[in-house]
Amino acid sequence: MPVKRTSADSTRTGLPGSADEPTQQALKSAQTRARLIDATIRVLVRSGYARTTTPQVAIEAGLSRGAMLHHFDNGISLIKATITHLHERRLRAFRRAAERSALDHNAMVRTYWRQIQKPAFIAFHELAVAARTNAELAAVLMPLQVEFRERFNQLAVQLYPEWQASPQRFALAMAVSQATMEGMAVNLLTGAMDAALVEPLLDSLEEQMHALRPASEGQAA
Repeated sequence: MPVKRTSADSTRTGLPGSADEPTQQALKSAQTRARLIDATIRVLVRSGYARTTTPQVAIEAGLSRGAMLHHFDNGISLIKATITHLHERRLRAFRRAAERSALDHNAMVRTYWRQIQKPAFIAFHELAVAARTNAELAAVLMPLQVEFRERFNQLAVQLYPEWQASPQRFALAMAVSQATMEGMAVNLLTGAMDAALVEPLLDSLEEQMHALRPASEGQAA
């Protein structure tokens, strides 16, 4: 996304005595940024990373190119904001799912599977694949991936404290579940896996997660 702009975003103040003006403007700015990020996700899903350009995103969002550049100086800053948004969305979804399923670890497998069926996963996958050969994108994606993994693991231990005594099992459980389900999702997208195998594979994964639980929690189950 080779769009460049060097001028910084300006912060406008309201008229004297208009205390609500900055808050209203900040809200409007946040809404416009969210609109652009959502448009970026849609373009990534529809067209792929190679054809995701700032003009295309502006059109998708129903904004002028100048309005878009007021919020994002260039394409890579927009992509960085999009990745951050996708990570935040996954963390929120994980927390909600954990709170709904309580101690039912099997429910978490199905919940995460449903999450990666959504367009956001396709958008992120597009970015991850493109980062392999795009050094600029990789420089943005990789540190955010490390940060996300650390935050995800911290949240998981908070929600499932029984894993604190078994950090190695926890790391293995997280890696197995993520690699298995995301690999399944990619294989379905590319036609490399029969959809009829999804349920048996998820059942098998649930059994693996049960076997990896710390002994005290496993004995209580």
